[in-house]
Amino acid sequence: MSQGPTRRMVLGAAAVAALPVPVLAQGAQPLNIVATTSMLADTVKMLAGAQVRVEALMGEGVDPHLYRPTRADIVKMTQADLVIAHGLNLEAQFRETFTQLARRRPAVLAAEAIPKEQLLKDDEVPDKPDPHVWMDPKLWAVVVRSVALALVGVNVPNRRKVTPDLEPTLAKVEALGVYAGEVLSSVPAERRVLVTAHDAFNYMARAHNLEVHGIQGISTESEAGLKAIEATVELVVSRKIPAVFVESSVSDRNIRAVIEGAARRGHQVKIGAELFSDAMGKPGSYEGTYVGMIDHNVTAIARALGGSAPEKGMSGRLAHTG
Repeated sequence: MSQGPTRRMVLGAAAVAALPVPVLAQGAQPLNIVATTSMLADTVKMLAGAQVRVEALMGEGVDPHLYRPTRADIVKMTQADLVIAHGLNLEAQFRETFTQLARRRPAVLAAEAIPKEQLLKDDEVPDKPDPHVWMDPKLWAVVVRSVALALVGVNVPNRRKVTPDLEPTLAKVEALGVYAGEVLSSVPAERRVLVTAHDAFNYMARAHNLEVHGIQGISTESEAGLKAIEATVELVVSRKIPAVFVESSVSDRNIRAVIEGAARRGHQVKIGAELFSDAMGKPGSYEGTYVGMIDHNVTAIARALGGSAPEKGMSGRLAHTG
């Protein structure tokens, strides 16, 4: 189960709340912020709105484990007033870029504010944590606080000081976590098995008592072998799992191999839905927000595995869940 607020989290929130409301200089421009992932960029939007300009380097359908920063990305980061990255080895191909950037303007690694004891391990790489913390809204609340503190700490000439809208943002994230718990707890015990393309859902599983099986490991840099696919087929057939899930940022090749393997053994399994794992949905859509991303995932999972969830999700805004 996810842990409750830690002393570090409470102090972080208090520090933001205690900051005075800044007086905006006439003619000052909004802060120019670059975030590596769409989840972080949307968090900045929730906190700061029109007070900033924010751009995500990795958008819809992009796999952050494999994405290599382009020359244009590097220029954007060096010219930004603030660079917000996830950390926890998610942006594995950015190591050299972050090292070079640190000489001029270090990136804020927002997810590394989460206490280490609350992080899960990557079994394939024991010295690396599982970076997919956004799947548990309680952990993402720590990232929200980290981003808020980074925003108020920026002091650039001719740029507006930012007052993060922290408490309303935390309230949205908390409500999302409550909804996730309600719908996922409705899945019958014998069906609480989540089979996906790669291990992006372990934090969700821990928070909501699900058994999760990703055919690939935590990072999509690894390829699933024949043994992994055969083991997944055996799991699906023996447990009579009704649905498996593809992901928007990962090839569906392995999942379809599992479906075909199960069919050859007389068990029909369907694709429950396309889940958003390492990237959000289409820009401008509800699913293209952090809240919409998680709302879609938990609603789709609950419905496909026999639980009870409204078709249109937490606030009736989902376009499609299965």
